[in-house]
Amino acid sequence: MKKYILVLITASSLQEGEKIGSTLVKEGLAACCNIIPEIKSIFKWKGKLCKEKEVLLLVKSKTALFKKLKDRVRKLHSYETPEIIAFPIEAGLKDYFKWIDEVLKA
Repeated sequence: MKKYILVLITASSLQEGEKIGSTLVKEGLAACCNIIPEIKSIFKWKGKLCKEKEVLLLVKSKTALFKKLKDRVRKLHSYETPEIIAFPIEAGLKDYFKWIDEVLKA
């Protein structure tokens, strides 16, 4: 299992994205959160085709923190079923990973 992860989270607005990202960083569940404003999402929800404007959060964290991170996002998020998807980080700058280790609890 990889030690570091990139978590994708969509949110309904910039305000909600900033609330989630700030909370995760303040609480030591994420080292960094980048927010990409106004993406267009197309999906099916409860049998209906939806086209919505959302924001995308790119959250850098650790595998060991994912469960706590996921649970925290669920409490903060306005969606019934929020997108919370984690990918292992395969490679990167060692100094960046060292910084993540210094910032995060796990």
